[in-house]
Amino acid sequence: MIPGHRIAPLAAASLLISTSIVGAQEAPAGAADAAAVARGQYLVTIAGCNDCHTPMVMGPNGPDRDMTRMLSGHPESLEMPPVPTLPPGPWGAVAAATFTAWAGPWGVSFTANITPDPETGLGKWTFQNFKDTIRTGRRMGRGREILPPMPIPMYKNFTDEDLAAIFAYLQSIPAVKNRVPEPWPPAEAPAN
Repeated sequence: MIPGHRIAPLAAASLLISTSIVGAQEAPAGAADAAAVARGQYLVTIAGCNDCHTPMVMGPNGPDRDMTRMLSGHPESLEMPPVPTLPPGPWGAVAAATFTAWAGPWGVSFTANITPDPETGLGKWTFQNFKDTIRTGRRMGRGREILPPMPIPMYKNFTDEDLAAIFAYLQSIPAVKNRVPEPWPPAEAPAN
């Protein structure tokens, strides 16, 4: 468990996820929820979700994750300047110092707030919304395309059980109110 984070009791919807969707045996709600959340925390950790979705800050030993904003995505207060010109050669992308904004041939992508904040994060999402997003590579399975560097081609390989656990964990962490900007298409991401 990450120090300072709680495993909150999940609503009846998460019990449905942990028993019906993933095929678990009947278990007390708290046990099923705690097991799903623990598995989800493990998967979020090994999948590197914090690498992009948790902003970096400069600390005494250099850049480090700002865990007070864990998984909250690109800071809404950080306005990005125009994209710099890449040097010649095999360069294909640039990233902000926070590692929450990425520019490349697709334009500029900003990492999403995946905390359970109901207005700016995943708080109003259902498990089906989350699963559809990962399976299709589109927001809620039908919206705009999920852009690089999000490794959707690899994450599509998570099982439904894995995705249910990840979603349960993401719903259990502290909500962070942080409205992430919409992506910039290539035409709106001019080089200096």
